[in-house]
Amino acid sequence: MQGCSIVFLALFLVACDLQLLSESELSDQNQSQDLVPHYAVASAHPLATQAGIEILKQGGNAFDAAVAVTSTLAVVEPYASGLGGGGFWLLHVADTHQDIMLDGRETAPLASTRDMYVDASGNPTQLSVTGPLAAGIPGVPAAMVHLAENYGRLPLNVLLNFSIEAANNGFAVSEHYQRLASARMATLLRSPQAAAIFLDHGQAPSSGYILKQPQLAKVLVSIRDFGRDGFYTGEIAQKLVHGNQQAGGIWQLKDLEQYQVIERQPITGSYKNISIISAASPSSGGIVLMQMFNMLSMLDINELNALERTHAIVEVMRRAYFERASYLGDADFIEVPVNTLLSMPHAEDLLADYSSQHATDSHNYLRETNMLDDAVLQEGQNTTHFSILDQAGNYVAATLSINYPFGSGFVPAGTGVLLNNEMDDFVIKPGHPNLWGLVDNEANAIEPGKRMLSSMSPTFLDDGNRTAILGTPGGSRIITMVLLSALEFANGADAETMVALLRFHHQFLPDQIQFEMHAIDAMTQTSLTSMGHTLKERQHSYGNMQTIIWDKQMGRVTAASDPRGIGDAKVSQ
Repeated sequence: MQGCSIVFLALFLVACDLQLLSESELSDQNQSQDLVPHYAVASAHPLATQAGIEILKQGGNAFDAAVAVTSTLAVVEPYASGLGGGGFWLLHVADTHQDIMLDGRETAPLASTRDMYVDASGNPTQLSVTGPLAAGIPGVPAAMVHLAENYGRLPLNVLLNFSIEAANNGFAVSEHYQRLASARMATLLRSPQAAAIFLDHGQAPSSGYILKQPQLAKVLVSIRDFGRDGFYTGEIAQKLVHGNQQAGGIWQLKDLEQYQVIERQPITGSYKNISIISAASPSSGGIVLMQMFNMLSMLDINELNALERTHAIVEVMRRAYFERASYLGDADFIEVPVNTLLSMPHAEDLLADYSSQHATDSHNYLRETNMLDDAVLQEGQNTTHFSILDQAGNYVAATLSINYPFGSGFVPAGTGVLLNNEMDDFVIKPGHPNLWGLVDNEANAIEPGKRMLSSMSPTFLDDGNRTAILGTPGGSRIITMVLLSALEFANGADAETMVALLRFHHQFLPDQIQFEMHAIDAMTQTSLTSMGHTLKERQHSYGNMQTIIWDKQMGRVTAASDPRGIGDAKVSQ
């Protein structure tokens, strides 16, 4: 790659020496089913994948590699994640057979108020989207340190080396970076610090431009040397708070000092012979996903033709997203009736008005709520995902975000840290859609210290012989993408098929089936329309799934990165 630093040339040579293979078909029939024959990393950027592979090569485990990948993505994918954002890390610890969700979601600043983003007339403003007031308190730095200190083997000065080098020496931006920077250029220009870092003299950089971030490197060094305190207290914290307040934000030092990552029990369930483990509150992913599976288990979709199958899947999507809007929020602040929502009798109730011949009108549900049918799904790409498997049988699925591309577009002076705009994931006004068209109720209202509802859905699937480690970005569409890929896994699909699958989506409001080009054939479209469905074909693809499959019966590990993105999946030989 033209202009790349020496460190990345060295990493490339290491990769060649390892003879790494993408979507490898490596097998060894003599391997014990309890022994993983190969380690693997799949992420949204080749440099992040290589950082994870190198850590595994040095003797680190999957959790060490997760720190290296997280921090490297923070440098090379500033439009998707970063130290100024948050995420969920789903962990499987082989020694104890435990599954743990590490919650590094952002929190509302302590000075937040319920109506802070509406004007005097009660109308929503853009303050939840752009600028310093849009930013929740970041969780990524605390989560990295927690992973390293509680689950890793290697010290932070090894794990953060790749990201520090990348920030100091720079990396070549891609066409994907250029497109997103162009789309958000006006927002970036509002922050002199952001414009100086992420633009080239006020314009979106051309493909191949070497982007250096020395201030961000200093923050990473501070985390490397002082752990959690290197970000949440001291000089870095003071710069973050001062810069935020000076530009109109409400951060305080105690916001950072009091931030904590939380270990949570994931959502678990089953569909046919597959066990499913996914993200818990404040993610809606696991609950909504399992509700859809519970309903599908009653419809036997494998016996249906293409039209009937698509209709059935759309109808369970509709109902589960209605439940999301009605009941879900941060379970530390509200009571979420998880057991009821995930019960089979409740699934039966949800299907009580299901018709195999006609679409359900989402307006029917509106009579019982104060939701408004003014949801408009926004375009855009956000968030990132990576999957990791080590040879001890530990694995990680992690989905990270700063929400919209380049987040709030704001960088506090002297930090290089691009802040998220995750506050828009709260209910700004009941019935008013957020950036992703999602309409929520009081359960997801703003409260100081509360975590905003998310759709991020890192997930594990296991059918007894194979384990899949997967997830994707995509805003409100994340959950349905995971659903469709899981259904393919249930039918025996491989990793490449799962990530490349054409996608369709329904989220209750807006009341429409959104689908990728060619995802639904013309005849099926006509039939769905005659059943009462509204269809909207997307001109652009969405999602960027990263998947690893460990086939214990065959002694084989495969990995694949979504062809829609620029990511890379590697399996060691």
